[in-house]
Amino acid sequence: MKKEDIKEEAKNNKDSEKLNENQDENTFEENEEVSEEEISETEEDKLKEEISDLKEEKIRVLAEMENLRKRFDREKIDLIKYGSVNIARDILSPGDNLERALSAINKEENHPQPIRNLIDGLLMVKKELTNALEKNGITKIDTLNKKFDPNLHQAMMEIENDELDEGVVVKEIQTGYIMHDRLLRPAMVGVSKKSKPEIQADTDNVIKKDKEKKEKDPKN
Repeated sequence: MKKEDIKEEAKNNKDSEKLNENQDENTFEENEEVSEEEISETEEDKLKEEISDLKEEKIRVLAEMENLRKRFDREKIDLIKYGSVNIARDILSPGDNLERALSAINKEENHPQPIRNLIDGLLMVKKELTNALEKNGITKIDTLNKKFDPNLHQAMMEIENDELDEGVVVKEIQTGYIMHDRLLRPAMVGVSKKSKPEIQADTDNVIKKDKEKKEKDPKN
């Protein structure tokens, strides 16, 4: 091989190696650019996910705050409406005694003037007490001739009455009260019940008469 050919081949080899090096560098740079783009996209996805989580958390916090606000509003209203429930119950007892005192007075009797003045004073106190209770949302429970309601009434006795259905309030022992829409005190009542059926009563009478007859005539 000639010397010139050898030099030419060596030069070509160097050019080829340089070209390969340039290609490797370009490939590395391209791979590096691709890798940076992938990293950038990954970070962007993470940021979007974090933003979404923060939005959801914010919505939950706002919803919880709104629920708390509504609950506090309800408690505030209840406190205003029912804050005096204990003192209201305490007032009912003197009212009951006043009712008993007035009911014990014989209205047909001709009382002396001082007694009549006392009665008039008691009636005025009763009226003022009733007005004060109603002003605070406290009203009497209507009981007589009403169907017995365990949510409003407390049955104290049963009274036979064939003219009414069973479970009708026929006597009020103690007045019940409602404060706004809550039960303050149940009404103590007597409720109706049916007497023994007529057939059973007739049977009892026959048995009774037969027993009396046997007692009078031991031979039978």
